[in-house]
Amino acid sequence: MTATLSHEVSGPQAADSPVVVLLGSLGSDRSMWDAQVRDLSRDHSVIAVDHRGHGGSEVVPGPCTIADLSGDVLALLDSLHVDRFHVVGLSLGGAVAQWLAVHESARVRSAALLCTAAKFGEPSGWAERAAAVRGGGTEAVADGVVARWLTPARAETDPALVAGLREMVAATSAEGYAAACDALAGWDGRADLGRISCPTLVVAGDEDPSTPPEVLREIADGVPGADFVLLSPAAHVPTVEMPERVSEVLRAHLTSAGSPSATSADPA
Repeated sequence: MTATLSHEVSGPQAADSPVVVLLGSLGSDRSMWDAQVRDLSRDHSVIAVDHRGHGGSEVVPGPCTIADLSGDVLALLDSLHVDRFHVVGLSLGGAVAQWLAVHESARVRSAALLCTAAKFGEPSGWAERAAAVRGGGTEAVADGVVARWLTPARAETDPALVAGLREMVAATSAEGYAAACDALAGWDGRADLGRISCPTLVVAGDEDPSTPPEVLREIADGVPGADFVLLSPAAHVPTVEMPERVSEVLRAHLTSAGSPSATSADPA
């Protein structure tokens, strides 16, 4: 079954406004995109989405797959009468973005894949994390998760940011988080990278312990014509660590991909 997704639509709503869909990481809500929403919504219709079981979205008990999460997004876009769209995904959201680019190529105008993977390690690690969360809630993993989201230097100098991100993770439904772990355990899109035909941007953080640069390089090498950008200093969630730079590279990507409003916008 599909889940009803909490979302926010920002920016111009004209029929010809280019649509950008933002899909976040495991344990996040759509506020991780706040800076990018502010920038891109100047000339795009921006749809920031909470995955099922995250933020304000519906919790669906039991395991799910990346295809299920993608189906949720497609159902939301259908309800909003959105046909074609640019998709931007980080980590878990990047897996969903890859699935959409492969299986819904007629609808996906471009893809930006941030700090993600075509395969996230071995399934056993995700099974262990899902079990830990089902047993002890997201509080059990919140500190470890946030430690991977920011570089040590940024975490040391910005305790308020660390506290806010920790609160975000801890507020995530345990079942929603665990089900997304199940989805990542079963995800392997490596064989399909060559089927992604839309303009694609791949972004890595130089200090990302979860999806290090070589993992993103594998995606960039596998997707025909993909562009690769290395952010520094950045860990796993650069949308909050270096938001201006992320907005800059996304805007350049959208312009290159032929987003009509982006090409006529004032420089960022």
